[in-house]
Amino acid sequence: SSGINAEYGGFLHALTKMFQNNRSSGSVNITLKKYDGRTTRLKPQQPNENLCLIRASDNRSKLSTVISSKEVTKFQMSYATLLRGNMDSLKKHDKSKERKERKRKDL
Repeated sequence: SSGINAEYGGFLHALTKMFQNNRSSGSVNITLKKYDGRTTRLKPQQPNENLCLIRASDNRSKLSTVISSKEVTKFQMSYATLLRGNMDSLKKHDKSKERKERKRKDL
């Protein structure tokens, strides 16, 4: 598991490995939220700039990093490329089963 101040390049590398480990089965959960510099439940620090906390987890490990507003554009481009490259193993949703079930309910 990575520390909260992980450089986002290392975060993206570890996230790529996480996607590869879960390619055949499993899932990766990613959350993004505004980060106020707080590491405990005490009063939040007043950061000089807006920060974004990004977390990723699967059943085995957790990753997190903080991105400053200055780095967002570079990070977003790298992150989008990573997502596009790892979404090829998604299963196509089978709608024919749903249609058959709806027809049975309508009858």
